[in-house]
Amino acid sequence: MVPSLTPYGLTCELLEEPLGLGEPRPRLSWRTASGARGEAPAAYRLRVAARPEDLDDPARLLWDTDLVEPPETPYVHYDGPPLQSGTRYHWRVSLWDAAGAPSGEATSWFETGLLHADDWSAAWIGPDPTLVAVADPPRDDDRTERTRPLAPCPLLRRAFRVEGEVVRARVYVSARGLYELSVNGRRVGDHELAPGWTDYHERVPYQAHDVTELLREGDNVIGATLADGWWSGYVGFDARRQALHYGTAPQFLAQLVVDHADGSRRVVATDGAWRAGQGPLVYSDLLMGERHDARLAATGWDAPGFDDRGWAPAAVLDRDLSALTASADRPVRVVAELPAVSVTPRGDGRHIADLGQNMVGRVRLTLRGLPRGAAVRLRHAEMLDDGELYLDNLRTAEATDHYVAAGEPVEVFEPRFTLHGFRYVEVSGVPGPLRAEDVTGVVLMSDTPATGEFHCSDPMVTQLQANIVWGQRGNFVAVPTDCPQRDERLGWLADAQVFLPTAARNADVAAFFARWMRDVVGAQDAGGAFPDVAPKICVTTEGAPAWGDAGVIIPWQLYRLYGDVRVLERSYDAMAAWVEHVRRHNPDLIWRERVGKHYGDWLQIGVETPRDVLATAYFARSAQLTAQAAAVLGRKDDAAALAELHRSIREAFVEAFVGPDGRVAGGTQTAYLLALAFDLLPGHLVPAAAAHLAADVEARGRHLTTGFLGVSLLCPVLTEHGHADLAYALLHQEDFPSWCYSIRHGATTIWERWDGWTEEGGFQSANMNSFNHYALGSVGDWLYGRVAGIDQDSGSVAYRRLLLRPTVGGRLSWARAHQETPYGRVACGWRLEDGHVTVEVSVPPGATAVLHVPTRDAAAVREGGLPVEAAEGVRVAGEWRGVLAVELASGDYAFTAPL
Repeated sequence: MVPSLTPYGLTCELLEEPLGLGEPRPRLSWRTASGARGEAPAAYRLRVAARPEDLDDPARLLWDTDLVEPPETPYVHYDGPPLQSGTRYHWRVSLWDAAGAPSGEATSWFETGLLHADDWSAAWIGPDPTLVAVADPPRDDDRTERTRPLAPCPLLRRAFRVEGEVVRARVYVSARGLYELSVNGRRVGDHELAPGWTDYHERVPYQAHDVTELLREGDNVIGATLADGWWSGYVGFDARRQALHYGTAPQFLAQLVVDHADGSRRVVATDGAWRAGQGPLVYSDLLMGERHDARLAATGWDAPGFDDRGWAPAAVLDRDLSALTASADRPVRVVAELPAVSVTPRGDGRHIADLGQNMVGRVRLTLRGLPRGAAVRLRHAEMLDDGELYLDNLRTAEATDHYVAAGEPVEVFEPRFTLHGFRYVEVSGVPGPLRAEDVTGVVLMSDTPATGEFHCSDPMVTQLQANIVWGQRGNFVAVPTDCPQRDERLGWLADAQVFLPTAARNADVAAFFARWMRDVVGAQDAGGAFPDVAPKICVTTEGAPAWGDAGVIIPWQLYRLYGDVRVLERSYDAMAAWVEHVRRHNPDLIWRERVGKHYGDWLQIGVETPRDVLATAYFARSAQLTAQAAAVLGRKDDAAALAELHRSIREAFVEAFVGPDGRVAGGTQTAYLLALAFDLLPGHLVPAAAAHLAADVEARGRHLTTGFLGVSLLCPVLTEHGHADLAYALLHQEDFPSWCYSIRHGATTIWERWDGWTEEGGFQSANMNSFNHYALGSVGDWLYGRVAGIDQDSGSVAYRRLLLRPTVGGRLSWARAHQETPYGRVACGWRLEDGHVTVEVSVPPGATAVLHVPTRDAAAVREGGLPVEAAEGVRVAGEWRGVLAVELASGDYAFTAPL
């Protein structure tokens, strides 16, 4: 039994125990659990101190809120004395119940980074560019038109002495490129592909690490391995211009701060005293792959005692630290390992290993008994074609790793600075049998914690949910990418905005998206147009309908889903500028002017939604959401003006595109979905439009035609307007085109296109055919929200006022979901048995809920065996055909009803 009102899940600035925090006024937050019904915190108290024991000493507190009522949003801004750089702060939240009695409490901490420019003494360093030799690696085929050779991955080291007892040591580290850090031969931290990808022209994130336990009295060495990464490697599909994106070679920056027991401090920073050399990484590139020659290993190079006299002094390359910014979200980490499920010999020393799951990351390969100089090659693919790797869809990405053996009895190869999207790996150069246990897939992703799960009785739908989750894992790597395998991997805005509601069900993506929004806002042009991708690179077009509108939609979604007012504050001016940009180019309020690229309902199948219909619908939506954001931020004049603009766009839309019978121009599913979902129709035409939508689905044999933009709206709109049977029919549809068609043919992630592979046509055009692409998986929000039933009412923020509407239907006999919200754990699910339905729900303290119990006999509904009128925490709110609505206080409930 959970004690009454127990806080848990404490975060500071959306992160658990952040080390190296950069916000001068961070937000503190927590969730609440309780073992009793009807509980809600009546007051809280926050205390902040320098040491854990000081939290109990009023005289030593740095900040004390005393007892205050819970805030309207789940965040409390720190309002104590100015935070100091490089300082750990401990904090405690205590709760009081409605009777005024103290309840549970919990403690956490956060630690600041280097908050001021004069805290830094480090410089950007690297090998002397005039001494770096490069070599063009062997080419496996003619896919790549490489315009420059790949450079070796440099090693940097700095020897120093520690005199006296160390009580605290922190290293603040970054790279223009990628880095891996070590101290005395031991790796520091578990970050992968650090420091991640941002718009390096504006922001280069740094990380902070606690290295106290790695230092020792006497001689010490700090070492770093660098790679090109996004800074100077191949990025996107613009290989010929890649060197122009950011830089031409990686650079490194670090500052080690050592505090001693006697109060003295030692700082070791990157400067000309560092030494530069080379090791076994002949090259490493995110798209092309990695070449590791184990014969070149510089054993012990990052530990004391190594002779570095043959190394050259590092060059000080730059002293401009103005773009440095503290990391604001969780790093990329190894989140899973997948042993190969099979290995198939293919002759000529080749083996194809199947990981059983389309994944993103790298392979750990164990090699036994290879002679010195033996060359092993690993090629990666998502699909097989007649038993061989299907590589055409990689385009110019080689996605190939090479290993040259040192001649040891057992050697393990695992690349360090590259990643691939693949299920299958071809291993060449291993003459003897290759065992399945020698091949392991190492899964990488931005470590956004899992927060929700959906399960149901249908294995096909369960697989669909798994495919959605794996697609999210594979494409949330530093930025929300479109695909992980080919020469693209870009942060396309529309893909992200349609998928964000689903992503937020599965994982805590608040910090991930808030940080990425800084690149979106920062890339807005002077006229107000948002880019099509962020960070803005390769793709020069901007301002596309639904793509540019993501600059409005995503901040609003983050506010609605997480209560994040700060992202609205930081994005609002850009949101308003976008709306004005579209209005300025389209004074008649019909978005016809092509000021950027127009992608339409991307990859819709068999139809063409009129582009002016789609664009104008999004124009209206952005005006509406920006008006609502202005109201939240207290900008009353802006809110009124934008609301009036929204009304005018809505009227123009109806006049231009809607007939008197409710037909929307184009007559496609997406045209109706946009009109209905964005509330663009007069009330009297809504039933007719919904009927036209349903008729189109029926006329196509209960098949969909929607592309990236319509697919997220399809099942929710059908369900909302009384056609849940059609939504379920589409969910269960196994013929082409459908979600289940790909599953029936072995998909373990969401495909980019409905027709990525078909029985009749085989593979689609290799020019654009990813088999791991999350946009069409945006149906996941409906699985949680209407199948299981977890939603919030239209005026609610952060799931404070829950709307629980489980929808019984299809071929399901049960469905359930749970989800961590900013207030706590929410669960909702149902099961059928003997003509009755049982609905089980959980409502966290501080939240309330309205539950729709599906039933044919409201009088027969029971909760815990009691009539609902007699159940604790339950109040009947109303009933209508097929539904009994009840209001619930916090707690766990189980309703049974005849269905």
